[in-house]
Amino acid sequence: MEGLQTVVRETGADAKQTVLWLHGLGADGHDFEGIVPELVRPHWPALRFVFPHAPVRPVTVNGGMRMRAWYDILGMDLASKQDEAGIRDSVQRIEQLVDLEVSAGRQVLLAGFSQGGAITLATALISRRPILGLVVLSSYLPLDLRLFEGADPTAFERPLFMAHGRFDPVVPQALGELSRDRLQARGFQVDWHSYPMAHQVCLEEIRALGDWFEQHLFD
Repeated sequence: MEGLQTVVRETGADAKQTVLWLHGLGADGHDFEGIVPELVRPHWPALRFVFPHAPVRPVTVNGGMRMRAWYDILGMDLASKQDEAGIRDSVQRIEQLVDLEVSAGRQVLLAGFSQGGAITLATALISRRPILGLVVLSSYLPLDLRLFEGADPTAFERPLFMAHGRFDPVVPQALGELSRDRLQARGFQVDWHSYPMAHQVCLEEIRALGDWFEQHLFD
């Protein structure tokens, strides 16, 4: 399997922790590069941010147009007719990146926006890789409840930050809330946030995420 190209930003030398951040549909690894100076606080230890580019593939809901996507979107109802093969393929690609970071002696936190958040959750449940925690923004749990089948019980012990826009026209907040409830029912401790925004990220959300980093990422 061909490895993913990435954009890498480091806030200092000898980082011991990596934030592996996955973009949304049609974007690329540069999409969240600018969040680093907004999120990182001066007193934090060095962090390594890795922003991978998703593979280019045709997306059914966009008329088969080829674009960067972690999996195909088969219809406007995101909770049905999902591209399971594409989701599992992307999980394997993210596992490769996790392995690279772990082999270099770094701990990994997974983060993702929209499609990237769905792959973050899928990776956490499918993979046996060591993952510090999860950040899922404006997203949902893919493949309904099937991801819980055979999941490592330790997966449910990872801290999870979820945030959503109340006016999101792309991934309705109701779908994010349903995903939150299903994850909580399985044991996840979800730190949930809702903001008066559309399918985007806001400054208040970034500040809340920074607080969560301080609580869960650093000893």
